[in-house]
Amino acid sequence: MYFEDYVLSIQYFNQAISIKPYLYEPWFLRGIAKYYLDDLTGAESDCSEAIERNPYVTNCYELRGLSRIRLGKYEEAAADYTTALKYDPENQGYWHNRALCYIRGKDYERALSQLDTITARWPKYADAWSMRAEVYMQQEDTTRAAQALDKSLEIDPYDGHTWAARSIISLSRSEWKESEGYLDKAIHLLPKDGGNYINRAMARYNQNNLRGAMADYDTALDLEPNNFLGHYNRGLLRAQVGDDNRGIEDFDFVLRLEPDNMLALFNRGLLRDKTGDLRGAISDYTKVINEYPNFWTGLQYRANCYRRLGMNRQAELDEFRILKAQIDKRYGGKQPSMKKHPVRKRSDDDLEKYNQLVMADEQEVENEYKNEYRGRVQNHRVEAAYLPMYELALEPAKSELTKYIAFDEAVEAFNSRSGRPLYVVSGLPPVTEARSQTYFAYVDTLGMTIADVSNMQRVAVALMLRAVAYSSMQNMEGAIDDLTTYLQMDSLSSLALWQRAVCQSKINEVQAATGASADMKIANVLMDFSAAIKIAPHSAYLYYNRGCAYVRRKDYGRAIDDFTKAIELDPSLSEAYYNRGLAFIDSGKTKEAVSDFSKAGELGLYTAYSLIKKYREK
Repeated sequence: MYFEDYVLSIQYFNQAISIKPYLYEPWFLRGIAKYYLDDLTGAESDCSEAIERNPYVTNCYELRGLSRIRLGKYEEAAADYTTALKYDPENQGYWHNRALCYIRGKDYERALSQLDTITARWPKYADAWSMRAEVYMQQEDTTRAAQALDKSLEIDPYDGHTWAARSIISLSRSEWKESEGYLDKAIHLLPKDGGNYINRAMARYNQNNLRGAMADYDTALDLEPNNFLGHYNRGLLRAQVGDDNRGIEDFDFVLRLEPDNMLALFNRGLLRDKTGDLRGAISDYTKVINEYPNFWTGLQYRANCYRRLGMNRQAELDEFRILKAQIDKRYGGKQPSMKKHPVRKRSDDDLEKYNQLVMADEQEVENEYKNEYRGRVQNHRVEAAYLPMYELALEPAKSELTKYIAFDEAVEAFNSRSGRPLYVVSGLPPVTEARSQTYFAYVDTLGMTIADVSNMQRVAVALMLRAVAYSSMQNMEGAIDDLTTYLQMDSLSSLALWQRAVCQSKINEVQAATGASADMKIANVLMDFSAAIKIAPHSAYLYYNRGCAYVRRKDYGRAIDDFTKAIELDPSLSEAYYNRGLAFIDSGKTKEAVSDFSKAGELGLYTAYSLIKKYREK
């Protein structure tokens, strides 16, 4: 844990828990590691186990409270801090976090009461005044919020978040100069926060300092390249100063993030119009007009483009619609107003505000929970793809993280009479040139054994080994032929049925990728797995594989049942938890999925932590 290798540390804590499950510390420490990895459900569960074993350790309540805060369980988190305060009533961090729980839970009266207690105990505690300001902001009392922030800055003038919060109030009041001054101080203290540069650009723009605004947008986007507001507003500013081509680039980026953003689409149309890309402009205008048929400004610009292209008939149709609208207006009809606003909210989709800078709908006062458990979260992006089936192989699986060895009774029985052992693996190693040459030579050797029919027992063993070698070389048809021949010699071989089903499943995947139907062959796969399960009902891998086959048919209910049975037979089968989690996702059961991903991560499948973060946020 000291070296932030949290996934490996979890494996060691698992061993400690399995040997001495009555100790609270391994549960608590494993909870910390899971918290670092954003497995908040797992961290909460481990802290609960630690508390059950020793209810007098306040750190356990603190970590569980932090996990519950991030899970949105504010009432339960507050209860944890209440218990922690019973044992450690002078801990300022616990008071701070409990107050924030009340704020996030929108229980503002209790929050203010709590903050009164904190300021009475610690009069020089600046964060208490910042939190009080947040409550007042939520209650839309900006006057008292500004007073609270001023008090906080008087106590601690070196908190950049407080200066940023004070600037937001000034922005909302259109006090541009004061806001810029507050943001200058916030940026001095927090030079890597892109949001502050975007807000300062807004203040500078409204004071006609276009060069300064442009510099702030550039800096913000250097820090946060995917910032929507930065690209949108910089695109508008570039359009205003005549930098049209680079303005188009900004709106292209915005439209990649939000393809249905009509305001960005119209602005890009205007810039294409100005740069001579008339057909591109017409395309953008048309999409906007199709969405808003009474947007007369858009009709006027499109008609102008049609005229310049010589498409007079289309231009006249647009001009007639505009003329009709003007007549309707003269005789009492309605037309969108052209009222000017200095800025608009991001959620405001009034097209008449197409040329106005955008600011976020809500900008909260940023408070941090007091947290001793700091560490890097594993943020690797992974594809949410099902893990492969377990199959037979000539080489064991290698893992630097887990010591899990797949054991199956039927495989061990075969190995006892075979000259070369088979292994159960999930996913074969890549076929290199050296490995291919080795397999080809081995297949030739087995072929000579199979040709000698004087000893049928040796022939049967060689057929199985050659089938596994063929499948390792991706020759699935050859493997299936050998396995079918083997089954004619031993119709009760669960291994042959198992491996034949896996090989057929791989062929089906290739055919499905080329658009061919494989429904009948999926049925054959399921029949082979079901027959193997009747012969070997205690094999977790057969249930797991049949679950994977059901997934291919999108029969998630049966897949979940089979993965569950596999877990009952082998609680350490991490792939079964992982795939069952994905099946829960496809069934719309996110809560159950996150729990399964947590267990898969605990057992060593560290890619599960990326999925926990992804689906917990959703």
